[in-house]
Amino acid sequence: MTEPLIAQKGPFSVEVEAGKEYYWCACGRSANQPFCDGSHKDTGIEPVAFKAAEAKEVYLCGCKRTGDRPYCDGTHGKL
Repeated sequence: MTEPLIAQKGPFSVEVEAGKEYYWCACGRSANQPFCDGSHKDTGIEPVAFKAAEAKEVYLCGCKRTGDRPYCDGTHGKL
């Protein structure tokens, strides 16, 4: 498996819609950060699907090293 790339050393602030399914880029290669665009092909890394329970602002991991995928847990501060 390939190591994920760091898309940015901080979270992506995103407004999500209630009930909508999203696919967080886990490989760091997507041109549509923080969401998957299929760039993970042949990396062995798959995107993380999640459904928003409510409409709100969320902070999605940009460093791709979080322990709370897809949400930022502050791991970027240790890189």
